[in-house]
Amino acid sequence: MARTRDAHVCSACGASAPRWAGRCGSCGEWNTLAPTRAPCPAGTDRPVPIDQVDGADASSVPTGIGEWDRVLGGGLPSSGLLLLAGEPGIGKSTLALQVAASAARGADILYACAEESPAQVRRRAERLGALPSRLLLSAPRDMAELAAQVAQTSPALVIVDSVQSLADPGEAASGSASQVRACAAGLAPLARREGRTVLLVGHVTKEGAVAGPRTLEHLVDAVLLFEGECKGERGGPTRVLRALKNRFGSTEEIGLFRMEEDGLHTVDDPSALFRSRRGEGAPGSALTVAMEGRRPLLVEIQALTSPARLSHPERRASGIDPGRLPLLLAVLERHAGLPVTGLDCFVNVVGGLRLAERSCDLAVAVAIASAYLGVPHPSDAVVLGEVGLTGEVLPVPSLPRRLQEASRLGCPRGTVPSQDGAQARAGYTGVARLAAALRPLLPEIPTIPGADGAGRLRETG
Repeated sequence: MARTRDAHVCSACGASAPRWAGRCGSCGEWNTLAPTRAPCPAGTDRPVPIDQVDGADASSVPTGIGEWDRVLGGGLPSSGLLLLAGEPGIGKSTLALQVAASAARGADILYACAEESPAQVRRRAERLGALPSRLLLSAPRDMAELAAQVAQTSPALVIVDSVQSLADPGEAASGSASQVRACAAGLAPLARREGRTVLLVGHVTKEGAVAGPRTLEHLVDAVLLFEGECKGERGGPTRVLRALKNRFGSTEEIGLFRMEEDGLHTVDDPSALFRSRRGEGAPGSALTVAMEGRRPLLVEIQALTSPARLSHPERRASGIDPGRLPLLLAVLERHAGLPVTGLDCFVNVVGGLRLAERSCDLAVAVAIASAYLGVPHPSDAVVLGEVGLTGEVLPVPSLPRRLQEASRLGCPRGTVPSQDGAQARAGYTGVARLAAALRPLLPEIPTIPGADGAGRLRETG
């Protein structure tokens, strides 16, 4: 018989302590430590050489939903614990049901309705046109009943919607930190030891983080965040699926969906989606090509400058690193002669995308210069390059793939770093300095030689 040891678990944050105390040392809450008895392991399995480990458990099964498979790294893992989180009403249950219906074509799927009744889920499935006979619905009251249903049906995929509503009789009320942690820990063996996939649907906090204790994210193999095209907003039909953690693939891939009356539809050509929103002839806009994983995306960067009304100019950036905006403004003033550091400046990436790479630096600088000078940037040209502190334009990775995507979408010209051999590319101008990048894009503005010899744009009202 396995030995047991005494422990005390905080019902607020899920932290454990060897002995009782009036106040939790992790979260500071009072009277939240409750005693529990945890089994001590009696032994372990015999170690196996790594070259003799069966690699079949690491395989993935495609679901047929391209954007879902892309983010997960090929499809549903043959054994793994996944967490799908998002705001209420964003479409988590719809996405989980479509994944279940697609996977049910080849295996039995168990959909545990912890928040809704099976009748409500059926009505949603009818609206989606997905009623496979191998999709099984249940409404378990607690973890023990769910484990019994899994043992009875032996499904390949178990979906729990949601983990915050599932109860464990040995823990506190549903939704508490200790309850969520206990349910996730109880479901982990169903995925890893029994060779099936378990998908947990979870909530997010008002700040947009995954709800529950931090240990929940450590227990699962992948954390998927489902959100609107602009974080925190659900007004548009576009939905973005991101991987905050992924043991089966890259965390840089994103999946794009559109919410329609009959469910979620994958966006096969996201660049065309963002390209179609761009207005023609508007100052303060520039196009660039960003890499999201292995996928090039043509995106638009918008900028706005205005006289500062306060002693400290305001800086706001949405979609790029906020710390890069003051840096680029300083480089524009020092090496291009644009007095923009004393102005309020706002930068936004259209579509709600968040660009983590610095290849968009030059596009941000061009958009700011265009907004300040009131000169539109050409609508069929892209701008690529990282901007250094000395005003140089640095090369970017995967330039051929970026330019191929730009040409496909009607942008056969632009400005790129000269180190990438742009002189040999028809239609593209290679530049080594920021001032040289602004000159061909804004030909109406004459230049005067600057103190540093790089050439400065004339300051115009």
